[in-house]
Amino acid sequence: MSQYALHPLPLGGLFRVEHRRHEDERGAFARLFCEGSLQAFGQPFHIRQINHSCTVGRGSVRGLHYQNAEQPEAKYITCLRGEVWDVVVDLRPASPTFLQWHAEHLCAGDGRSLLIPAGFAHGFQVLSEGAELLYLHSADYAPQHEGGLSVHDPRLSIAWPLPVKNLSTRDAGHLWLDDRFAGVSV
Repeated sequence: MSQYALHPLPLGGLFRVEHRRHEDERGAFARLFCEGSLQAFGQPFHIRQINHSCTVGRGSVRGLHYQNAEQPEAKYITCLRGEVWDVVVDLRPASPTFLQWHAEHLCAGDGRSLLIPAGFAHGFQVLSEGAELLYLHSADYAPQHEGGLSVHDPRLSIAWPLPVKNLSTRDAGHLWLDDRFAGVSV
């Protein structure tokens, strides 16, 4: 019996992962990640880095971040506290969904994670007063290969559920896409 169910989402290679939760009188247990289970589903994911973010303020946004083709990375995102509207943008130029976005509501204890392939930008908006996310990365962080998209870019037209607030200086400085943007070939 698998500990997971993978559900393909509208952007190719993007999956919602549902964890099997076991409960008894002591509480609950869920396996959040298992490399072997993902491999069995044809989605290999080797962890190189684990990050944890704490974000305060309803409406706060982090992102949209990506690593370019020289250091592409896949991500596996789980909400540990609060709730977020998790957004990904397909940056793969050969993809039929190039520059399209998809969002998933992630909530602590909902038994869901998001498996994001390399070649996507990622960000989220906090829907509760605060949220904590656990990020598993398939590659080491390489600041010289990072990029970002503006959360307000009209070319993306992301429909944020709340007014965007509390952007970092870096995230607020991302420029809108222009015709020179070639995407991320992976």
